[in-house]
Amino acid sequence: MGLGSFVFASPASADRPNIVWIIPDDMSANFACYGETAIATPNVDKLAANGVKFTNAYVTAPVCSTCRSAFITGMYQTSIGAHHHRSGRGDEKIRLPEPIKLLPKLFQEAGYFTSISGWPIAKGLGKTDYNFEWDKSVYDGSDWSKRKRGQPFFAQIQTQGGKLRGSNESGWEKSQAAAEKKLGDRTGIESVKLPPYYPRHPDVLRDWAAYLDSVRMTDVMVGEVIARLEKEGVLDNTLVLFMTDHGISHARGKQFMYDEGLHVPLVIRGPGIVAGSVREDLVEHIDIAALSLAAAGIAIPDYMQAKDILATEYTPRIAVFSARDRCDETVDHMRSVRTKEFKYIRNFLPNRPYLQPCAYKDKKQILIAMREWHDAGKLDAVQELVFRNVRPEEELYDVKADPHEIRNLAGDSNFADTLVEMRGQLDRWMDETNDRGRTPESATMYDSDMDVYLNAMRRKNDPAHLKEIEANIALMKKWAATIPASPAKEGD
Repeated sequence: MGLGSFVFASPASADRPNIVWIIPDDMSANFACYGETAIATPNVDKLAANGVKFTNAYVTAPVCSTCRSAFITGMYQTSIGAHHHRSGRGDEKIRLPEPIKLLPKLFQEAGYFTSISGWPIAKGLGKTDYNFEWDKSVYDGSDWSKRKRGQPFFAQIQTQGGKLRGSNESGWEKSQAAAEKKLGDRTGIESVKLPPYYPRHPDVLRDWAAYLDSVRMTDVMVGEVIARLEKEGVLDNTLVLFMTDHGISHARGKQFMYDEGLHVPLVIRGPGIVAGSVREDLVEHIDIAALSLAAAGIAIPDYMQAKDILATEYTPRIAVFSARDRCDETVDHMRSVRTKEFKYIRNFLPNRPYLQPCAYKDKKQILIAMREWHDAGKLDAVQELVFRNVRPEEELYDVKADPHEIRNLAGDSNFADTLVEMRGQLDRWMDETNDRGRTPESATMYDSDMDVYLNAMRRKNDPAHLKEIEANIALMKKWAATIPASPAKEGD
């Protein structure tokens, strides 16, 4: 692949561009430049005005560790065995296939200083959360200021993003109080516009208002990063990339295959980028690996599945793909393919409820509130979708006419040809990328990771939460005995 629209010096030159990634957790594209009207986000908006905004960027995994394992290698997590959330943490390890290297290692080999941090920058390394064994020496430190004079840097800034709002009332109050202190006010529930599949329960509204304030605080952080780069005199020679690791953590968002969990903001500014440009073609979050290497004049490895979407000879994707597998104790297996017109989802375990037991999500006050109204019969038909006891084997949505993915067209004869076409696209992708999720996770690996998970909960001294996780694990093992040896066969 070429260097595309960039004109940079050779890797031996001292004026190679710096690369800065800003990646908050758990946040959808709720920024004013993406159409959000309830809040102002001047810093991300300015970043977009000075660079390029991608309106159709999607993650290949709607949960953090699998998503991060993918973008740090430029590979689908399903191709490298990193598709189960928080896996390889126990006695059973996951190692990257040869010759795959982490992106910061490639930058190091090209002479870059590599850092990863939170914000404000502290001494320790920032969030990595990779699902495989890796050497911490690929990062030279947490602050690019420690580099040698004239040395270019590749910096990752990982922030809490949507996690700032917490999961209950105390978290909401903390998030909104911080926004009020910093910005002079807090977002009121009267300005909250919910997707139609969420009820206007007071707790859901309060949570969303706190989430919007976490977006505002993230926007402030973006402004602070840009201000530091400008103060240091390096902004003009720095490629700044803003993206989130997946969508909002909500019932139908994080961990699931709808756009709420998969669609993310992606804004890039820097040398060679045309200010105020907008890209509407489909891109995948792993593409940030390839475009960053190309911007630095570093050869993109032949094995890498990411594409340099900024290259002049780049051919736009016609579809993007995503996968969800085990998340913590909860075993699942879903795949999706999305074009600009349609989304196809395959549920390989259709005989399970949509909201499978998951201690991480079940403790969230928004889920508790929705269950209360479900039990009281206060939800409408659309809001009841998440409470289905079984799932359709296939889902097909016209995402232009039905952006909230409510009307499943898989059984509509008018869309039979589209269904067959997208079914085939997904099958080919799984074959061509060697989707390792087609072989179930071994009981040994599952138990190894659960031991780590349970021990962590024991250290937190939360017996109720620990008991819930133990019950969920027992249920998952019971259900595992009722499914085929290869989950990829169920739902085909």
